[in-house]
Amino acid sequence: MDSGLLAPPFAAAALAAADTSTLKSSLLKQVDEREAEPMGKKVRFANETLLPLFNELEHRNPTPDLKQQIPLLKGIWLPVWSTIPFQDIIPGRVHHESYQIFDDNGFYANLARYKPGRKTPILSWVSRWLLSYDFMIMQSYGIQALTAADHPSAPGKTGQDYWEIQNVCIQQILRVGSPSLSAEAAQAWFNQTVANYQKNPASQPQAARSAQDKNRVTTKQYEQIVQARPRLDHLYIDPDFRLVKTQREKSQRPSYTVALRLPTQPST
Repeated sequence: MDSGLLAPPFAAAALAAADTSTLKSSLLKQVDEREAEPMGKKVRFANETLLPLFNELEHRNPTPDLKQQIPLLKGIWLPVWSTIPFQDIIPGRVHHESYQIFDDNGFYANLARYKPGRKTPILSWVSRWLLSYDFMIMQSYGIQALTAADHPSAPGKTGQDYWEIQNVCIQQILRVGSPSLSAEAAQAWFNQTVANYQKNPASQPQAARSAQDKNRVTTKQYEQIVQARPRLDHLYIDPDFRLVKTQREKSQRPSYTVALRLPTQPST
């Protein structure tokens, strides 16, 4: 463990005494190189080890006001560790080519590249150089005041603001001979998807659904994702670091994501 960083088990007194930068660095150290672990192992690690650290960071959140969070969101974020289950319903996700992109037009997206069979020696050279499967789920976001205590996004918090999240569409592309999914390429794909949706919103779900015969999200999975009303809470957010708690449905376990902002690329 690096000098000055906290190590599990995370005692309440040690967490309270640490400065916020130490808490963030300690969390990043704990999840380093763990993103590819099996989902069950990551969930246990979150629940059995990381929850005290999550709770302390939530207590330190410098931006609890949702309206003040919006300007911080815009840009490209790299999820360095996550227990969101849908991300790995397809095998072979390339973790360093997975992104969250927010715009101030009310849309954001989770995007990822998958290399089917990339860990199988016989198939790895084929998937690495010939086949890539790119997946995007685009969502709308905004702030609403809770008026019903049983709202799935924030049960029991009537009168408080909450994130209104709606799944908008899914895009799936099987690419042949494609270069890596860079942040710039992901941003361009997201921008085009938003523009297409704004021109003809009704066409997007059907277009995505018709593509699934040749891609990898099944009809049942598609319906479950599109019909869900996700809950999203920033336990901690600043200009460069986000700790997010999400829940696709009330009956589903909470998921956690640690994300870092990708620096803006200088224009040439």
